[in-house]
Amino acid sequence: MRAWFAAGATTAFTGRYVLLRVLLHRFTRDVAALNAGDHRPLLSAYRHDAVLRSGELDHRWSGVYVGRDAIEEFLRTFVASRLRGEIGAAYFGGPPWRMTTLVRFTTHVIAPNGTVRHRNRTILQVRTKWGRIVEQEDFYENTARAEAFDARLRQLGLDAIG
Repeated sequence: MRAWFAAGATTAFTGRYVLLRVLLHRFTRDVAALNAGDHRPLLSAYRHDAVLRSGELDHRWSGVYVGRDAIEEFLRTFVASRLRGEIGAAYFGGPPWRMTTLVRFTTHVIAPNGTVRHRNRTILQVRTKWGRIVEQEDFYENTARAEAFDARLRQLGLDAIG
C-alpha cells in the first residue's frame, strides 16, 4: 500500500512540476514574441471572454478590457509604445482547472543610444482555467512612472498608438 501511495504522490508532484514548467516556458515564449512586435501568441492564451484590468490610473493602458478584441487593442498599444517586458519571479497556486499565477513583470523602454527612457514593475495576477487566461489584474509598482511615460508619448505626438 505504501509503495502505491509513494508512486502516486511522486507522479502527482512530477506532473505538477512539468505543467508549471510548460506554462512558464509558454509565457516566456509569448513575451519574447510580444517584445519582437508580435502580440498574437500572447493573445491566444486568453479565452474569448477574458477580462484584463489594468488599474484605475491616468494613462493609455488603464482600464478594464473585456474580451479578446479589447485585450488585443491593449497589447497592440503595448507593442506600439515600444515597451518591452521581462518576466521575473512567477508563483503558481491551485489545480490546473482553476490556477492562479502571480508574475513579477518589468517593463522598460530603451532609447537607441542605450539610455533607459522608462522602467516600471508590475505584478500580474492571472487566473486560468486549463491553461487559458480568464482574468488578469495588473498592479503597478509606481503608477506615476506609467503616467509620466504616457505623458511623454503624448508630447511626442503619439496619442493614437495602435
